Amino acid sequence: MTDEELQGLVARQSRNFFDKPFQHRAYFNARLRTTGGRYLIKSHDIEINPLMLSEFDETTLIGVIKHELVHYHNHLSGRPYQHKDAAFKLELLRVGGSRFAPQTSQTRRRATHYLVYKCTNGHQLLRQRRLDVNWYVCGECGSRLLFVGELTPAKA
Repeated sequence: MTDEELQGLVARQSRNFFDKPFQHRAYFNARLRTTGGRYLIKSHDIEINPLMLSEFDETTLIGVIKHELVHYHNHLSGRPYQHKDAAFKLELLRVGGSRFAPQTSQTRRRATHYLVYKCTNGHQLLRQRRLDVNWYVCGECGSRLLFVGELTPAKA
């Protein structure tokens, strides 16, 4: 799908579900990693992650488009347009838009291991980055820290 085809799809969704025209640009942005799309407040444009189309089906893409259109139309009409707003959530429910975008292959994963430290009084500290045990002390009791080893959490 090209940017022109995406523009037409967004315009059709806007007319069908909001009875209002979409008068700005909609285009793919390959730099988006952790989100399905983005509504730009200053320019009123909508950017869509191309992975929403290549890794998922068209219904997922349309759900993301509806989500961004709720931001768009609520913002332009002066209604609450942020995720936390009840009006936004109700409008999203009405049009059947996606509340959250699915996780893509490009999304960064959490750390796969932790470094375990213990103080001389037995308090345990888990870290993702190594720390200098000669410089840092236990936050609970102030005693010296000792490096114990690495911990790999079980996959959920």
